[in-house]
Amino acid sequence: MQLNSHDDFTPLHEIIVGSAANYLSHDRDVSFELFHHENLAGFRSDWAYPRLAQAGGGSGENWTIKRRYAEELHEDVEKLAATLTCLGVTVHRPLPLGPDATPIAGLGWQAAPTPALNIRDNTLILGDEIIETPPAVRSRYLETRLLSTVFRRYWEAGARWTTMPRPTLSDLSFDLSYARDATTTLGGPTEPIRDPQPSPYDVGFEMMLDGAQVLRLGRDLVVNVAQDNHRLAVSWLERHLAGRYRIHRVWRMADNHIDSMLLALRPGVLLARHDGIRDMLPAPLRKWKVIVPPEPDAGTFPVYDDYEDLVLASPYIDLNVLSVDEHTVLVNTDCTGLAKTLEAEGFTVVPVQHRHRRLFGGGFHCFTLDTVRTGGCEDYL
Repeated sequence: MQLNSHDDFTPLHEIIVGSAANYLSHDRDVSFELFHHENLAGFRSDWAYPRLAQAGGGSGENWTIKRRYAEELHEDVEKLAATLTCLGVTVHRPLPLGPDATPIAGLGWQAAPTPALNIRDNTLILGDEIIETPPAVRSRYLETRLLSTVFRRYWEAGARWTTMPRPTLSDLSFDLSYARDATTTLGGPTEPIRDPQPSPYDVGFEMMLDGAQVLRLGRDLVVNVAQDNHRLAVSWLERHLAGRYRIHRVWRMADNHIDSMLLALRPGVLLARHDGIRDMLPAPLRKWKVIVPPEPDAGTFPVYDDYEDLVLASPYIDLNVLSVDEHTVLVNTDCTGLAKTLEAEGFTVVPVQHRHRRLFGGGFHCFTLDTVRTGGCEDYL
């Protein structure tokens, strides 16, 4: 059980699949609003999900998810784990969050905890090192503790286990410039960001970064930076990884995560939302082939209630695929256009059902954390 994961495409041997058990609500506060404000080319922000004002809500409320959707999500995640097992991959699981989990609290805030579902976010695996990244959402502050039993087994087998500096997450910890900048090319904020309130625990902008902001390519890491919280965290990573990895910053490819914008399917081949992403990449990556699938078919998504169901992800979420090796890719069963595009490029597509990806803001790459692949710290660039 030796930890070894440098990329997203060499043959996969071990993986952690998140848990959707008891994912019944969202805690909505400034940290949640900031994290989920999707910015999409060609779309107005209020198209992405309903305004709080329309739903009669306010800052800091708990938003209930319909039980049927939560149960169907749980079914789909369990089928994902079973599919990977059938493909010969060893699957590890986090501890499930209990149905009546006690709220967690920080200095000046309290939030209902979130199950460890989108586990790509708060952890970055680099070779033989587990790096717990600084969370940007209060309700997810202790999420990696649900993974600690798995992490400990890798540590006992020789892995390094590092935790980046933990933010206080007071209102003034967040750089709101991206959310408030009407000139950003990707659109405006999904929700109005309320005026942050001062706190005796304010320390200024703090490090915040998710593993899903990082494209791993052997010894090269492409990291999306959209504001100062990200910039501070990447500076920490550069110092920590000095001499081991080369970090390439890309500016505002997205508000945070890039794994529904860009994924590497094998050396020399990228899957991207649109061809213009090539111009944002480091020069050596611009020479790689870029596969752009057809636009999502709106008819393949469940229909939700604009005033009751909180849609957190864009229609492009199905680009969030998971590679088992350089030839085999797990793709949402409903995303036939993407599947046909990949098959035409010589990939074997394994269809897996995932119905409510837009409600829970994640795809197969988000739900998983690959811990053992055969690839090394190669120089792909």
